[in-house]
Amino acid sequence: MSKPLGLYVHWPFCVSKCPYCDFNSHVREAVDHNRWKEALLKELKYVGEQTRGRTLTSVFFGGGTPSLMDPNTVHAVIESLPQYWQVDNPEITLEANPNSVEIEKFRDFRAAGVNRVSLGIQSLQEDALKFLGRAHSVNEATRAIEIAAQTFERYSFDLIYARPDQTVETWEKELTEAMSLVRDHISLYQLTIEPGTAFHTAYARKDFSLPQGEQAARLFERTNEILQDKGIERYEVSNHARVGRECQHNLVYWRYQDYAGIGPGAHGRLTLDGQKVATQCYRAPETWLEHVEAHGHGVQNQTELSSQEQIIETLMMGLRLKDGINRPDFQDSHKRDFLEVLDNAKISALVKEGYVILDDVALKTTDEGLLRLNALLSYLTETIRTD
Repeated sequence: MSKPLGLYVHWPFCVSKCPYCDFNSHVREAVDHNRWKEALLKELKYVGEQTRGRTLTSVFFGGGTPSLMDPNTVHAVIESLPQYWQVDNPEITLEANPNSVEIEKFRDFRAAGVNRVSLGIQSLQEDALKFLGRAHSVNEATRAIEIAAQTFERYSFDLIYARPDQTVETWEKELTEAMSLVRDHISLYQLTIEPGTAFHTAYARKDFSLPQGEQAARLFERTNEILQDKGIERYEVSNHARVGRECQHNLVYWRYQDYAGIGPGAHGRLTLDGQKVATQCYRAPETWLEHVEAHGHGVQNQTELSSQEQIIETLMMGLRLKDGINRPDFQDSHKRDFLEVLDNAKISALVKEGYVILDDVALKTTDEGLLRLNALLSYLTETIRTD
């Protein structure tokens, strides 16, 4: 069997820009949907010919707001997949916002081949939705989840917590309400302030403050406790699912498997002729579109990754997972064991402090380690041996 492959399709357009969002999203008065469909199919052909014959395990329509796409475009992309890859009922996810215009398309997206939706709910409190710049109400959010549950076998939704003035008690109440709407998956993100966003400017002005230190840690811990009690396990820092219902596409990223990216700003990690390469498409929608029409693809950079870069990326992605980085898989990918490339004294120190576990199966972070993940990664990747 060929190595598995994921496909990411980026739709860059949104109705409005959320103040916390640093994704490649843009507001446009009008979009030529037929032109964009043809461009996506052209770039799909380009990456498809590079990776022909691989087994496609997942597709993810992300954004931006992919539920603004014409369902015919989604159908055309999905219908084209068997031309290039082995396709056997892959997970096909589409991100959506909970407003009536997009919800009305759910049946069309299902008919197009989408079998999983991910809803950007973000909060079940009206004041929080307003603060986060969301255009929907709590009633619209719950209605969207109900329609998704009726239309798709699998759905998930996102919430953002660690918001200004949020206490453990208020978050417990909101999360408990959310759990009544969960089927088998939910994503829960602590609010972070990203450069270049409206929140970055407002936060610098001290317009608001966020829970820090012990308060943020307690919110994280209580989140995991509540979900675990409901049989929804954390399988990644911010993602929780019933066993066997994890998002397969995101696992492709975290397990450092290959994925192709098409659309403006899309990234990819592909093994081509035995060498792992990083791909990145032009970020600006119009620049990408014109380049695809002229050259058949919108790839701006395709760079061979060094052994050290691959190891660092494997650690950065894999240590986010509850199961960590599979030791035999690491050996197979990098031709070395953890103890051959990482500083053994550092690993021993982290094990002794209770931040990581290293056994015959995997290298993984503990719950305490996850609370210090960025520092832990910096510490581990300071010294990597590749010769």
